[in-house]
Amino acid sequence: MHAAGHEVLIIEQDPDVVARVSPTVDVQWYVGDACEVNNLHEAGLADADVVVAATGDDEDNLVVSLLAKQEFAVPRVVARVNHPKNDWLFDENWGVDVSVSTPHLLTALVEEAVSVGTIVRLLRFEHGNAGLVEVTLAEDSPAAGKSVSHLEIPRDATVVAVVRSDHVIVPRGDTVVQAGDEVLCLVTGTGEEAIKTIFVAS
Repeated sequence: MHAAGHEVLIIEQDPDVVARVSPTVDVQWYVGDACEVNNLHEAGLADADVVVAATGDDEDNLVVSLLAKQEFAVPRVVARVNHPKNDWLFDENWGVDVSVSTPHLLTALVEEAVSVGTIVRLLRFEHGNAGLVEVTLAEDSPAAGKSVSHLEIPRDATVVAVVRSDHVIVPRGDTVVQAGDEVLCLVTGTGEEAIKTIFVAS
């Protein structure tokens, strides 16, 4: 994120970790417990556009998310979910805008690596109402050889990228998808089922 031009500050309560890692990670550091509101004030959370709660403890991530949203009105709060059984807690009631489940994401990445012709859910956004899905087009995909404008993509789905031979293509109406392409789509509601119908052979 820092390399992309964002100002990044990491809050870490273990000074030994900061001493060991900071020489190799060119970002700002604050030593302190992120669950303490005074530390968040000193770290400048009131000026943050995005907060990412990414500790290995779900309780800490929920506390940081709630403080970021309620005490500092941070516009966007992203939280890491370490244990699937806690996934249901990470919603707007705890100040979470986007939850990233580590186990689910790893499972999805493995599925993505071995799956052709099936829909793989990569991420969920907005409390589960929207998500990012991926499908690798099989040889018999009904979409293969067609342009995006002829695929009749519904309003609750958007093709956001096509990955072909390690190149990312930002799709336009005249972009033709081919067998072997990895197609990434943002979906809401029934959009996922529609994408499956369009790209996966029945």
